[in-house]
Amino acid sequence: MNLELTHPLFWFAALCVATMGYAIQRGATCTVAAVDEILTKRTTRRLSAFLEASLWVAGILALAQVFGLLARPPQGYALTQWTVIGGALLGLGAFINGACVFGAIARLGSGQWVYVLTPVGFYLGCLSSPWLFGTPAQPRLDDVSVVLDNSVWVAALFLAYVAWRLTRSIGATRPASAPRRFNALRSLAQRVWTPHAATTVIGVTFALMLLTAGVWAYTDVLVQLARGVAQNLWLGSALLLALLFGAMFGGYTAGRWKNTPPTATDVFRCLAGGALMGWGSLLIPGSNDGLILVGMPMLWPYAWVAFATMCATIALAQAWQRHAFKPAQLSER
Repeated sequence: MNLELTHPLFWFAALCVATMGYAIQRGATCTVAAVDEILTKRTTRRLSAFLEASLWVAGILALAQVFGLLARPPQGYALTQWTVIGGALLGLGAFINGACVFGAIARLGSGQWVYVLTPVGFYLGCLSSPWLFGTPAQPRLDDVSVVLDNSVWVAALFLAYVAWRLTRSIGATRPASAPRRFNALRSLAQRVWTPHAATTVIGVTFALMLLTAGVWAYTDVLVQLARGVAQNLWLGSALLLALLFGAMFGGYTAGRWKNTPPTATDVFRCLAGGALMGWGSLLIPGSNDGLILVGMPMLWPYAWVAFATMCATIALAQAWQRHAFKPAQLSER
């Protein structure tokens, strides 16, 4: 959708993206951290938060389809060997970088300035990808998503889920003494910014932004710059600034702001990790933000396979790191 800077829908989309940036600081948004949580704590709280964010996107888009508000449904891609290769590169890049594309925004919004080089590395990866891999054509899917094909049933199930979720949340915040209403509302407001709930906010605001400005991820802006595509570039750049503003404001208000100067190792790590993620994103195509918030909600196989491959690669790399750098233990004699 073409939006002018003065159009009210642009400002609504920018507000949604800024809210996403704010929620990134509060949510369980980093895939690297999610995999590490599974390996070290044996819990899937972050991963389940990702899946619930995908569920909210799917439900909102199904409702929009029912009421004729989804002007341009998102398009998916076929599952090929490049999907797996791209997912592996995406995971390796996220491991080297220390954060995925979501996590890099959160780190940057917390004052870790070296992570401004992750998008730079991503851009350089997009520039160099044709020299390394050529231009593999990823076939687009002709069929609309099964979610949108069955939008009435999906919307009905989603509304039932939302009702259950709200009832459960309000019931969990019910206080034991008066004034009950005020305390319940205050407690509910506090629960909005728990990590799991904040990740859900990311899904909701992304879906609302999609309905007003079309499919957008900040990595798309870098891909367009690398390809020299000027279509809607100003819109994507403006939304990127809104995302960064929201992330920095969220980092400041959450007490996470800490001016951290970069080291030479960090510079290399972010540039190399960003480049690998750029290669992987072009081969899939799509980065983990687009996979979680577009491809997976639409139940497209390529997105699920790419995200699973990304997570498996991160897990293998983390396991290797722990084994290779385990402190030597001297046996007592």
